[in-house]
Amino acid sequence: MSHPFDFQDQLATIQANKLYRQRQILEGPQGVEIECAGKRYLNFSSNDYLGLANHPDLVKAFTQAAHDYGIGSGSAHLICGHTRAHHALEEELADWLGRERALLFSTGYMANLGVISALLGKTDAVFQDRLNHASLLDGGILCGARFQRYQHADCSDLERRLDRSTATRKLVVTDGVFSMDGDLAPLTTLSETAQRHAAWLMVDDAHGIGVLGGRGQGSLQIAELNQTQIPVLMATLGKAMGTFGAFIAGSEELIEFLIQRARTYVYTTAMPAAIAEATRVSLRLVQEDNWRREKLVELVKRFQQGLVQLGIQAVGSESPIQPVLLGSSQRAIEVSNALKQRGFWVTAIRPPTVASGTARLRVTFSSAHESVHVDRLLDAFDDLL
Repeated sequence: MSHPFDFQDQLATIQANKLYRQRQILEGPQGVEIECAGKRYLNFSSNDYLGLANHPDLVKAFTQAAHDYGIGSGSAHLICGHTRAHHALEEELADWLGRERALLFSTGYMANLGVISALLGKTDAVFQDRLNHASLLDGGILCGARFQRYQHADCSDLERRLDRSTATRKLVVTDGVFSMDGDLAPLTTLSETAQRHAAWLMVDDAHGIGVLGGRGQGSLQIAELNQTQIPVLMATLGKAMGTFGAFIAGSEELIEFLIQRARTYVYTTAMPAAIAEATRVSLRLVQEDNWRREKLVELVKRFQQGLVQLGIQAVGSESPIQPVLLGSSQRAIEVSNALKQRGFWVTAIRPPTVASGTARLRVTFSSAHESVHVDRLLDAFDDLL
């Protein structure tokens, strides 16, 4: 008789289905080129969209702040871990996004779990896009509210579900930019739909913030929606911003409520102050360096045009996320490994991250890439696809 916590059979099944995942040990900083096991690779898998993760100004700010504040924050924000650096970053984020206040969380996962669980209870309902990030879905399940998933970007399906709901409070939750397909949520229609049903709309803009809009203010800037129309905004700092952590931005009352009730904020150690200081520098660069976003647009356009010329179906995402659908997990792994042999780091994305039969290569671009890098990847695709 096997022990209930014997995982051998389950692991064997994962391997047999070509869904086994292994960590790769990188050496050195994140960038367009990365090193693994002594070999250099051209990296098309990072979320460092603006090329800031190893920017010298951020490194300098982090180093100086480490001298000023030390490494560990030592405590939760509500005990003695909240420094002037954290507070200044929250104020600057809120000012940049035109919101009353912002609140830092240690990760995007913790921010999503914390805010959804704080806002909803058993008599409430949460409505989530079917392709939302796992952290949003987990927050919806764990909060105890009635949990429903509407068809991807389908506002009519959402409307029908809201019509039938008798919940005390209703929260509609969506990604701003969907992480595996790179498409944008129909935020204007979602906002209008939510308001008709006295529901709040929450947007996770992890892949839009810093990347979209004239000053990098993300999906909400593209849709021209304000704090009243979208009361809850979450975004991460570890992607386009190049550092680590996340934040919720909204009204004074929302942030004060989360400080009191968001368990993933109250009961965890604050991020190091040095990261907050480095992020303040990153925030300045995000606002000032429009060329980074302009270059991303050019690189994405070059890649999409190249795929068309090769007869490879392009998804047509406006974001730096450019999926190349291959169907089976086996095929995705084979092509990813073949690319690796040629010096390209392009990760195969398989179920359960994406739906069965939609395994893909998830190609992501950074403003640190050059046109020649795009062309080299397209040449490799020409040989392999």
